[in-house]
Amino acid sequence: MVDIASRVYNHKWKIDPIVRSLIDTDFYKLLMCQSVFRNKPDTQVTFSLINRSKLIPLADLIDEGELREQLDHIRSLSLSRGESTWLRGNTFYGKRQMFRPDFMEWFEGLRLPPYHLERKGDQYELTFEGSWPEVMLWEIPALAVLMELRGRAVLNSMGRFELQVLYARAMTRVWEKIETLRGIPDLSIADFGTRRRHSFLWQDWCVQAMREGLGDAFTGTSNCKIAMSREVEAIGTNAHELPMVYAALAKDDAALAQAPYDVLQDWQDEHEGNLRIILPDTYGTKGFLDNAPDWLAGWTGIRVDSGDPAQAAQIAIDWWRDRGEDPGEKRVIFSDGLDVEKIRELHTEFAGKVKVSFGWGTLLTNDFRGLVPDDALAPFSLVCKAVAANGQPTVKLSDNPNKAMGPADQIERYKRVFGVGKQAAQKVVV
Repeated sequence: MVDIASRVYNHKWKIDPIVRSLIDTDFYKLLMCQSVFRNKPDTQVTFSLINRSKLIPLADLIDEGELREQLDHIRSLSLSRGESTWLRGNTFYGKRQMFRPDFMEWFEGLRLPPYHLERKGDQYELTFEGSWPEVMLWEIPALAVLMELRGRAVLNSMGRFELQVLYARAMTRVWEKIETLRGIPDLSIADFGTRRRHSFLWQDWCVQAMREGLGDAFTGTSNCKIAMSREVEAIGTNAHELPMVYAALAKDDAALAQAPYDVLQDWQDEHEGNLRIILPDTYGTKGFLDNAPDWLAGWTGIRVDSGDPAQAAQIAIDWWRDRGEDPGEKRVIFSDGLDVEKIRELHTEFAGKVKVSFGWGTLLTNDFRGLVPDDALAPFSLVCKAVAANGQPTVKLSDNPNKAMGPADQIERYKRVFGVGKQAAQKVVV
């Protein structure tokens, strides 16, 4: 097993680039990229870094030269032969050759496009522009770099023994969480922690701990690189990015109202079974389901990613019943800011009503809260989102108004088109 503390102590040896592969990314990114490659390859997009935690002065903590070095390293990466073979030949969600030959040929020749980096006060402005299939693959590595460089800035001043103790405490915390989860019957849980992880090595350790500690209850990891190297399932479906860009491309209000369903029609043309998971909250879960075409009720399940998770799950259950579907045959995947107590609470409430699954993210792979002075390693909310498509701004409403993004006038337009009324604000933890 890797001695993480020693590697951190010696990380200036260049043996640990923060992102070490183009598949050191979430599986859903590759699934969405293939869909975009097929359906919207010429769409021009802009992605931008957004630090929701303004009290974290990233530009004061992270050296610009070091940041550029890590980003430039990512631009030098390409698929290895082994990675290409794994993507081409492996079975994902029961399907062999999930990734089509034309997409794989394109991916094998890909280098990520240029970035724009500029300091603005105590924050960095980091943007990526170009064709959607290329630019979208910057999101996860960009977040991983910023998160880990912030961590390294804190760890730099710590000695070898202090680091050993720190990681021993963090490992104990993860293992205690795993021991608590063991007490939940018929648990189904995956690692969703790539985008805001403490580090690659730490995420890799957490995955190994989950696999040993939970056995079959651990269903896999969203991280493709770790899934390949540790021989576990790669987990993931789709994300808010798709409806955000499709909506921005809409020519009028009628096309805007239809855009989220156009996304899923394209998805249905490519995928079946457990990949047919609805993410309904981009423009409000209730309105999305109320206006959804009947064919969507036949999909496998729903992912809950904002707002009150219990309320969202119950809305889905009621919707399935109203559409003549058996909720007990449907899957609800909870994935927003989860930790052990919330996982146990939601499982207790919904087990037996639906098939319950959990995507456990930041508080699995980056829970160093309270372990260093001033809580300087606590996770924070950093995102990298599509902010424009073909020159038009994107909008996300969410079931939590604190996660809304986009120009104020467009947010009001989207609320009108999608019938979003008063929403209950929830604290954004991560």
